[in-house]
Amino acid sequence: MKHDNRGTSAGIFALVSLTLILSACGDKRSEGEGPYARRVADAVPAIEQAVGLKFKTPPKIEARSKAQVREFVTAQITDSVAARTFAGMTAAYKRLGMIPDTMNLQSFLIDLLEEQIVGYYDPKTKVLYVVSDAPSEALGITITHELVHALQDQYISLDSTQKVEGQNDRQSAAQAVFEGQAVYEQISAMTQGSGMAMNMPGGWDRIRDMIRENQSSMPVFARAPTVIQETLIFPYLSGAEFVRNFKERNPGKSVYDDMPVSTEQVLHPRSYFGASRDLPTSITLPALTGVTKRYENTLGEFETRLFLFEHLQDQNEAVQGATGWDGDRYALFATGGGEGLAWVTVWDSPAEASEFYDLLGKVASRRFVASTSSATGSVTKTYTGLGRTVQITTEEIGGRAVVLWVDVPQGASTSVVNLSGLQMQQGFSN
Repeated sequence: MKHDNRGTSAGIFALVSLTLILSACGDKRSEGEGPYARRVADAVPAIEQAVGLKFKTPPKIEARSKAQVREFVTAQITDSVAARTFAGMTAAYKRLGMIPDTMNLQSFLIDLLEEQIVGYYDPKTKVLYVVSDAPSEALGITITHELVHALQDQYISLDSTQKVEGQNDRQSAAQAVFEGQAVYEQISAMTQGSGMAMNMPGGWDRIRDMIRENQSSMPVFARAPTVIQETLIFPYLSGAEFVRNFKERNPGKSVYDDMPVSTEQVLHPRSYFGASRDLPTSITLPALTGVTKRYENTLGEFETRLFLFEHLQDQNEAVQGATGWDGDRYALFATGGGEGLAWVTVWDSPAEASEFYDLLGKVASRRFVASTSSATGSVTKTYTGLGRTVQITTEEIGGRAVVLWVDVPQGASTSVVNLSGLQMQQGFSN
């Protein structure tokens, strides 16, 4: 089942989480009124105790029909501003081969979200919405989960943390905190704060399995591309792991005061909790040469894993190949012969960059049924096949190991990014 707070369309996760951006209307009920009053009243004290914060104002709750939810989802996807972002994002992931070229993603996501939604909290209206005909047992879990989001929103703006444009990875990390905390504290509240379910042998593994089993039992979700399935589940599972780690290592402190800024920090405890925080490298691409840029964003370590897995179908290679990621930026652009994509990644060490460079060669060979005549050990390799040309380059720029992937229609120039004009800085300026 799907429960979400509200955010912006910044990446594939945001696409499949458009429950985050629903704007709703209707008569508001206080926690003391309406058919869900008893559930809310019972859940609030347990949530406050688990999170360690008090509600500043009583949470409100309303019912929505499936038809109303579908109407809201459709409106959000087709809104003019969201539609432009949606178009760029969809084209980029198709160009990366992470969703099928033939997929009508807009129609698919509307069906997926309608299937997934049981309830959601909307920071804009400060109302928790539940689907009116949802099963009773699902409503209990959903209300508890969404009440955590309502409490979060009274201490940190869920909207503001999601409004940084072109930073999909950073937003995915923030979303992992919000959803991960909601999962962790929901379980804690339901076990009277004992933490038993999270700490007993096999307890958390079993919870992970149950979440995956529940999702996989849903027909629309089950046929979704890997990137949609995994980015939908990531903030719940990896986010809850991160929150558990944070609470154990920083008792009494609020994660809102020191949010993770990359999926690398969520995935690897040492990257966030280590003696030296591993801040991602923020990349500014130089002006592209001879082409028209349409859209740009980041993947991050987690979606880099998914890219490798999609094309190599080897989990160990995907995880190992993405480890050492320190930042990335891609740009989708138009050439005279069609769309192209340039993707720059920066790595912790030359060895990790070299490993990723070699894996990209395998991706190009398999995806485009292509071979290269480049010499072994060359810093640039070119692959041509299925009407595409891919050039992969590894260089040291300003003392940093960088890998560049350029994918263009066959016959178009691959010289679209001048790596010497690349700008890199640790962390974020905003």
